[in-house]
Amino acid sequence: MTLQEATNVWPISIIKVTIAGLAGKDPVQCSRDVVICPDASLEDAKKQGPYDVVVLPGGNLGAQNLSESAAVKEILKEQEKRKGLIAAICAGPTALLAHEIGFGSKVTTHPQAKDKIMNGSHYSYSENRVEKDGLILTSRGPGTSFEFALAIIEALTPH
Repeated sequence: MTLQEATNVWPISIIKVTIAGLAGKDPVQCSRDVVICPDASLEDAKKQGPYDVVVLPGGNLGAQNLSESAAVKEILKEQEKRKGLIAAICAGPTALLAHEIGFGSKVTTHPQAKDKIMNGSHYSYSENRVEKDGLILTSRGPGTSFEFALAIIEALTPH
């Protein structure tokens, strides 16, 4: 699986983060050759939940792999059922479509994923850099990754 570095590497000191790997704990090479080492396999991470937020990273191949994963579908369905925050960036929101998550929400994606996410009119599309509609939070891509991270923190912070 390949991912984009800027959409997957953030300063993580305010909240506890578990990076789960689709292929177990094997290192994941990102699209710009950065390697991320998952903390747990996706199966092990499921057992540690529930989580305050489930975040789907970007990258075309990564989003495709997330879209094809039954385990990702199960995690997303459970998160949606318990009214937990779900966040996705870049092409990551296409996995929401694949798993029928957040239908009716306003979302944004990387511009190259817009046609795919709008297939079937399950979402309304926003050109905003970051879009939060209820418990679905989406962002456009690498250039918006820090805004995305801050929006997640804001959504998790009691007001």
